Amino acid sequence: MNTLTIEVRRISVVSTRSFTDVLARIDLAIGHPDMREFIHDMQAAPSDSDLEAVVHRAVGPSGLMEFNRYDLGAVIRKERGPGAPQIVRLVAGNPLIMRRMVGRVPDAGSYAPVTILIDERSDGVHLSYDRMQSLLAPYGDVEASRIAADLDAKVEKLLTGAAR
Repeated sequence: MNTLTIEVRRISVVSTRSFTDVLARIDLAIGHPDMREFIHDMQAAPSDSDLEAVVHRAVGPSGLMEFNRYDLGAVIRKERGPGAPQIVRLVAGNPLIMRRMVGRVPDAGSYAPVTILIDERSDGVHLSYDRMQSLLAPYGDVEASRIAADLDAKVEKLLTGAAR
């Protein structure tokens, strides 16, 4: 068994906007394809250019799409009641970016698509993200690191835009 230590760099943006407003701003920027249809269309694509077209139709203006959403706050509210802070975990990304990273560093598939955490705290709504570049740094692939940095920039632009 091999063990690799990875130093994760997490960014957090704090917003004074409401949780609902922040989440709505993110929703406007990322695509929300019907996942059954999306997976079917990807698998049925006869060529790489057709696959790329499927992905381009699915992503939003940020170049990202939502794969899944977990309302973690719903579980907390069962214990604490309706006044409990809201917290949502979004799994988002772009399959074309993922394949470029995974093609160079297969372990990148453990981190892509990425997680965006949006949660209410006493000082505002936190939007948090673990930088892909930090997750891939130990693998030493310069091109994968560059691709990851581009992805990080997309996600960080999404978060800062939603927070403002």
